[in-house]
Amino acid sequence: MSEQQRARRPGGRSARVGAEVHQAVTDLISERGYGNFTVGEVATRAGVADSSIYRRWGSLETLLTDVALTRLNVRSPMPDTGSLAGDLRTYAANVAREITGPDGPALLHLAVALSSNGQQGLQARDDLRAERTRQLQYMLDRARDRGEYAPDAFDVLDHVLAPMYIRVLFGVGPLTPDYVAGLVDRLL
Repeated sequence: MSEQQRARRPGGRSARVGAEVHQAVTDLISERGYGNFTVGEVATRAGVADSSIYRRWGSLETLLTDVALTRLNVRSPMPDTGSLAGDLRTYAANVAREITGPDGPALLHLAVALSSNGQQGLQARDDLRAERTRQLQYMLDRARDRGEYAPDAFDVLDHVLAPMYIRVLFGVGPLTPDYVAGLVDRLL
């Protein structure tokens, strides 16, 4: 097996290290909050050398951005149920499950905190929003191609995702399946 094939292979030590580092970051955010730990503490918690983190991510902010993008379900595949209503309901249910799971609130707080942390934080915020918008746009374009009415991606952000994020960030109430589906229904 060539070096290039090994580098592309999913799983293995690299994937395990990435998952352990991501979990260490998430745990530290849950325990201490944003800005209250170092790369060295992440490395110790993950059982890796801090040089491994710097080599792979370059900085704590880049690592935190990667954790937020990956763990907030932003990089997951888009549902394809055959209708926009079905796609949006499935998508919203997946987001709700992610942000209410054991690490969800900490990850939302991370995303908010990143956006107020200088230029790198602003870039992280922009990257999160751009990736979420790209995903939504793909789903909405696919619906238009099927001849369905599709709202603007920012309408989905405003009317479906934002209310869920606010409920979790401020502890306003549970994200029941009926509530989440209702957000989609009101949008459409």
